[in-house]
Amino acid sequence: MKRHGNLYPKIYGIENIRIAHKNARKGKSHYREVRKIEENPEKYFRKIQLMLKDKTFENSCYEIMIKKTDNGKIREIYKLPYFPDRIIHHCIVQILEPIWEKTLIKDTYACLKNRGIHKALARIQEALRDKHATKYCLKLDVRKFYPSIDHTVLKTIIRKKIKDMDLLWLLDNIIDSAPGVPIGNYLSQYFGNLYLSGLDHFVKEKKRRKYYYRYSDDIVVFGNNKKELHKLRKDISDYLDELKLKLKDNWQVFPVSARGVDFLGYRFFHGYTLLRKSIALKFKRKIRKIKNNWRNMKPEQIINSVMSYNGWLIHSNTKNLRNAYIDDDIFWIMKQTAYESNIKNPLQGVV
Repeated sequence: MKRHGNLYPKIYGIENIRIAHKNARKGKSHYREVRKIEENPEKYFRKIQLMLKDKTFENSCYEIMIKKTDNGKIREIYKLPYFPDRIIHHCIVQILEPIWEKTLIKDTYACLKNRGIHKALARIQEALRDKHATKYCLKLDVRKFYPSIDHTVLKTIIRKKIKDMDLLWLLDNIIDSAPGVPIGNYLSQYFGNLYLSGLDHFVKEKKRRKYYYRYSDDIVVFGNNKKELHKLRKDISDYLDELKLKLKDNWQVFPVSARGVDFLGYRFFHGYTLLRKSIALKFKRKIRKIKNNWRNMKPEQIINSVMSYNGWLIHSNTKNLRNAYIDDDIFWIMKQTAYESNIKNPLQGVV
């Protein structure tokens, strides 16, 4: 296995920092920190370059927030200052992402370029055309995945591909800045993918499971034999023990035709795909709210909401649901608010 060196100077190259700021500020141009840097960006870029080159960088203190997710889970979200931490994380990813992506299997999808939910959706729909080989599903996830990631194990995994000691110093600094891997860090999503990459290869290559899909720590495996899937669940559990992780107790092996596979916000069946019930319910509520209160809503909020849900709907067999709610009234509201706010093409991708 090739190990990469001489990467650290690329991390603190001024052009790499400049691009990192450009990428990190997307959607955050209104932040006070970002506006301050925009007043004299080269000054701040040089500061980052010097603190990395001289190895004086220390991870900033986290702001910890409690957030309830769409499925009702309570998460601790760790937030770092934009300068210098978030920019530095982007500096690292821009250099290491091409190296790390080569170690990942085709069917892992979380937070990777050109591999989002809809790419995974298409792959699973394709697999389910093979009804015999996808008769049963093993569905499982890892208990408290990110908080349970072991620093020593993670550092060992990283060192299998990286030998640049200066870069390893920087990565270790970030890894050791909090227990486990903090949810909210830009680098955390990459650390998570790397941590379970060995499991992916184990299931795909050693256990020869063709229809295996992972999104973060959520895993789905299809097969035609229940006993084999139960055995695979035990093998996965044993592998996770080596990573100092545990499966959640809610793992399941069941026939796909009985109730479908609830994964990635959809319910997958042989031959068709539906929205997860909770997402369909939220969609209905949002559309009703827009129809009843659109005058008091921002045009961008209306258009973005409709476009977002439309993106979910067009990838599933929900034509009747879509037609019932994204109707002439919604089209008129979108056109009216767009006209009043001088927004062009508000219906692009919807009609």
